[in-house]
Amino acid sequence: MSDSTPGPARAQPLQAGGAPPAHMPLVLIIEDEEPIRRFLRATLEANHYRVKEAGTAREGTLLAMTTYPDVILLDLGLPDGDGLNVTRVIRKESRTPIVVLSARGQESDKVAALDAGADDYLTKPFGVGELLARLRVALRHANSATGRGPTGSAEVPPYECTADGRTLRVDLAARLVFATDQATDRESPGRREVRLTPMEFKLLAFLVKHAGKVLTHQMILKEVWGPQHASDVQYLRVYAGELRKKLEVDPAQPRFIVTEPGVGYRLASGDGT
Repeated sequence: MSDSTPGPARAQPLQAGGAPPAHMPLVLIIEDEEPIRRFLRATLEANHYRVKEAGTAREGTLLAMTTYPDVILLDLGLPDGDGLNVTRVIRKESRTPIVVLSARGQESDKVAALDAGADDYLTKPFGVGELLARLRVALRHANSATGRGPTGSAEVPPYECTADGRTLRVDLAARLVFATDQATDRESPGRREVRLTPMEFKLLAFLVKHAGKVLTHQMILKEVWGPQHASDVQYLRVYAGELRKKLEVDPAQPRFIVTEPGVGYRLASGDGT
């Protein structure tokens, strides 16, 4: 973490001597650099999170299995093991969201972390606002994963996001997509139904189910087109481009379907993150 990293965002402090309420989300920090752990703890506690800390891969893995955190912040460069291996071990036993924090900025490192089971990736140094936004997304996904229908499949609520004066609404259950320009009333001609091909809708549906998360090219291709198309990245780019033409105000500067260079795509979450 560089010295230019902003200080922790301020919120109402806890009462003196009081322990954090049990209903506050618990974040496990697995990071070997003590100054970074202090910064993260101060930031998170100021924003109403409970915190557990670990400085090694072994300690972090143990705490992940015994304290049942709501989110894990994991550094890749640990003194007694690679964070990728920690991710794989945790993922075998738990679906707890893992947000990787690392100075490694190579695209291949990001892909490796996501393929190992991480849910998101932040490169140091990062801003407090971005960190908190990614935590909110991770918690939303964790909470939605517990809402199951009678068939055992997750019920996905309608997706809605506003960017560049346009609101995009996707109702997967009804298979309806609407784009509304905010300059006009929602029931005026400014609200239009977006017609998608079956494959375009399938791609958009997968993105909606994981809104706010980085999805690698391979993840998307395997799920939407099947394992035999896992390397057909250009195929995916064509369909993403067609979706942008239909959904974005300016397809050349997309705000809904965002490219993660060299990695994949992220559908903006409901709060625009």
